[in-house]
Amino acid sequence: MEIVDIVKKHAPITGEQIAEMLNLTRPTIRSDLSVLVMLDYIDAKPKVGYFLGKRAISENENKIRLLDMKVGDVHSVPVVVRETTTIHDAVVTLFLENVGHLIVTDEEGRLAGIVSRKDLLKVTLGNASASTMPVSFIMTRRANVITVSPEDTVLEAARIIITHQIDSLPVVVPAPSGGEGEWNVVGRISKTNIIKMLLETLAEE
Repeated sequence: MEIVDIVKKHAPITGEQIAEMLNLTRPTIRSDLSVLVMLDYIDAKPKVGYFLGKRAISENENKIRLLDMKVGDVHSVPVVVRETTTIHDAVVTLFLENVGHLIVTDEEGRLAGIVSRKDLLKVTLGNASASTMPVSFIMTRRANVITVSPEDTVLEAARIIITHQIDSLPVVVPAPSGGEGEWNVVGRISKTNIIKMLLETLAEE
């Protein structure tokens, strides 16, 4: 791939020039050049030199497309409960929707917090009365919830998910009320969304 990178940056470029940049002799890289031409990563024209082949161009375009992809292009419908939802109903929703987190909103539909499978498990184990409690008692409150906007890149969302070791992120926009830190939930982006996007992009090659 070093050869492909050199061709990408300096095309058209001769085999001798490629070898010189790699501190090698032309015969040493002859077989590598032949394989790359055969695989269509690079192409060659007599008396002109080497330049990128169709496969390398396609992969480069896909890479650019992936880097530019926005959260708003791939996020899914949020799984939302109200602050007043009981823990029992929240547990039912969690398993019916097969998600790891529930997004909690207030009566105006603004982000209030988030409750995870772990939160619900901890409060219900050995606590028979917990099922009637509202989720607002155990949720992570808005100020501590990590969010992304539809205009953030999918790459940035993936970095946040990996860094904080979480399954998904609420996708939010400023609430019409205009209050500082008030957000309306428009979606959720998860590891599944990101993996699906990558697979679809690879399938297009």
